[in-house]
Amino acid sequence: MSEAPHPGAVVRPGRTITGMSATLLPYTDDGGIDWPGFAAHVERTAAAGLTPAVNMDTGYVQLLDDATKAEVLATTARHCNAFVAGAHIGDEAGDALDPDRYALELDRIATAGGTPVVFPSHGLNALDADGWVAAHSRLARGCDRFIAFELGPMFVPYGRIYPLDAYRGLLDIDACIGAKHSSLERSPEWDRLALRDEVRPDFMVLTGNDLAIDMVRYGSDYLLGLSTFAPDLFAERDRRWVAGDEVGFRDLNDLLQELGNLAFREPVPGYRHNAAQFLRLRGWIDSDRVPDDAVRRPDGDLGALADLGRRMGVIA
Repeated sequence: MSEAPHPGAVVRPGRTITGMSATLLPYTDDGGIDWPGFAAHVERTAAAGLTPAVNMDTGYVQLLDDATKAEVLATTARHCNAFVAGAHIGDEAGDALDPDRYALELDRIATAGGTPVVFPSHGLNALDADGWVAAHSRLARGCDRFIAFELGPMFVPYGRIYPLDAYRGLLDIDACIGAKHSSLERSPEWDRLALRDEVRPDFMVLTGNDLAIDMVRYGSDYLLGLSTFAPDLFAERDRRWVAGDEVGFRDLNDLLQELGNLAFREPVPGYRHNAAQFLRLRGWIDSDRVPDDAVRRPDGDLGALADLGRRMGVIA
């Protein structure tokens, strides 16, 4: 007997897709931040029709001090009209949640003109399910619009995916307009889509599944690190879906997924170096340098990245 289809796995042809792209923060050969390269990438991401997402894992937010995070916000605000940004708290294992620090980060982002994304932390993700929902409810008292974030432990050691009942609690928080889900698994995301459809249809399920970027076929929107490799191609893929060009969507999606399968292999954080390599191959940044504490990929990846870029038509 065949298995019953998952209730959330309903293909939705022609739907408009909201795309948010976790923007790489590029570095120079001497180890400094490439601010002109970053500004240009924010501009091209927005010009493609995607919303830049800064101070996320793709932007090395865990390695940035407060002054640098503030400069990222200011630079982004100067180069696009709308963006989202990670509200990141740098704490340690065993630390208690500090809601006042979170509230301050959310306020800084909103003041800069962005929509905050509540980035996981040791203190936040140590809470039980009820406490996790209550923490977001408390943040809503001082912020009228934010995005929640489930991040799996393959990305950060304090990552955690909460039970579906806890996710249900987010849907009752009016200020929480959506949640990024980065388990890298389809089934829990399909669960969230089915629940969203039942309880709050306007809530955005933002896939962070770089190994299944076709989740947009089922009603997910996205906030992906993979899209920083090619915001132009992601936007084109999305347009094909809206236009009903399922063959064109599939062909481009398959190439982008090949790129995702390469970049998001273990150790997953190495995808950021692959992003720098690919953007340098495209001529969009001058260096594929990453911070000293970041995971590097072997130079042997360059051949595979160049081949994919040629097949996509973006690398000569």
